[in-house]
Amino acid sequence: MTTIASGGHMLERAQWAARAFADFDQAAVSAIVTAVADAGYNEAERFAAAAVAETGMGVVADKLLKNRACSRGIVDYYRGEDFVSPRVDTARKIVEIPRPAGVVLALTPTTNPVATVYFKVILALMTRNAVVVAPHPRAKRCSADAAYVLADAAASAGAPDGIIQVIDEPSIPLVEALMADERTDVIVATGGTGVVRAAYSSGNPALGVGPGNVPVLVDASADIAAAARRIVDSKAFDNSVLCTNESVLIAEESIAAALCSAMTRNGAHILDADSARRLREYMFADQHLNTDVVGRDAAWIAGRAGLRVGPKTRVLVAPFEHVIAEEMFAHEKLSPVLGMTTVPDAHRGIRAARSVVRIGGAGHSAAIHSENPRVITEFAAQVPVLRVSANVGNSTGSSGLETNLAPSMTIGTGFVGRSSIGENLQPQNLVNWARIAYNRDAGVAMPNFAGVNPWRTPVGPVPEYPRASNDRGAAPHPQPARNGQPVGRSAQSDLDLLRAELRALVVEELAQLIKR
Repeated sequence: MTTIASGGHMLERAQWAARAFADFDQAAVSAIVTAVADAGYNEAERFAAAAVAETGMGVVADKLLKNRACSRGIVDYYRGEDFVSPRVDTARKIVEIPRPAGVVLALTPTTNPVATVYFKVILALMTRNAVVVAPHPRAKRCSADAAYVLADAAASAGAPDGIIQVIDEPSIPLVEALMADERTDVIVATGGTGVVRAAYSSGNPALGVGPGNVPVLVDASADIAAAARRIVDSKAFDNSVLCTNESVLIAEESIAAALCSAMTRNGAHILDADSARRLREYMFADQHLNTDVVGRDAAWIAGRAGLRVGPKTRVLVAPFEHVIAEEMFAHEKLSPVLGMTTVPDAHRGIRAARSVVRIGGAGHSAAIHSENPRVITEFAAQVPVLRVSANVGNSTGSSGLETNLAPSMTIGTGFVGRSSIGENLQPQNLVNWARIAYNRDAGVAMPNFAGVNPWRTPVGPVPEYPRASNDRGAAPHPQPARNGQPVGRSAQSDLDLLRAELRALVVEELAQLIKR
């Protein structure tokens, strides 16, 4: 079991790895990132099944898609971008040198466990950071196994020992201690509101997200058949565990009946008033979401609520009248249950969408199906969210899986959503840039920095962290073998390194005494 003390050892080891990794050049970093992404991609199907088996949430085929998108897909998206080499702007006479964050503590959720592990690890490696993964306890097994696969691939590709570590027995006191530890340079928190708030209040820099509660407006100009198909597909995707899934459907009255008919043809079941009441009582018995429904399929939820639906039902649509906080179907549900209301016109539909976001999901995302650019622009300008998916399912739209937004498992909600970032989490969020700024006077020359690069690629294998052991608490996973020989230093090498460190400390102390 990982104790607070052994967790501290993991951070110490990660610090050592981050310092070593900071000397790697772009070619070496790219080789490591590619190897890690390939390893994750090759195991994507196994871990998709493992995640569903362990958590009881989601759909294997959809988790497979996310795992692939968050491994090779991430690398493909950022191909050609360099977060390692200095940037030289001769026109502005500025040289920018990247500084990695250092040690990233990555909190991962139970809803999208493996995809989020893949995503955060690869972003950390792209920017030469070490990463310690802290998985949700309900997804600890598949998350830890995935992290071990990535760690082995990184080590085999030449990464420093300890560059990827994972807490295989997470607990609230342990994670709180790691979040507050001064050796943690930045926390990347994906999970419930409580987890994110704890990260922000830890005293360390944190990148967190807010909850979603996505309104989707269908106006009279929309392609109704396409909108129905996209909404049902998106709502059913991985049983709605992505926080970008549609929560409340708002339809113009003139097309509402046609939209319902088209959704029914695509696998939705439109509930009558009595069935909606019974489902509401089951899902929100104490005015809070029954978490048993999270990530479950529509037929399972209907059965628990005492409703009879076909086994191929993909989405339950629960009509209601007013978008108010007291209406529980207007809240986030994280399940294939879609609240639905109608409005006389698009303008009042936009007001209803604003009301949905006021109930929850400020800064997150929204969707619209329309062919009217004026309506789309007004919707985006008035609904207080930072990403709007137009004529595409929001689950895969705002997460960047089916649009050109940055593909991400961590959705920033900006200032309005009480988040430190407003965009989808990207590699640039894990690196700062030191800037050398020359006198802008044309008479003051700036030298030629072309080809200047302070980084180096270590020659030969990177030494293992000197205090690592075979204890899973201090070294969570044995290092793989290279060329038939185990990676790491011999006991004699460790002793020599320790002697060198002690000599350096003595010399430093003597120098300070002489100065006095």
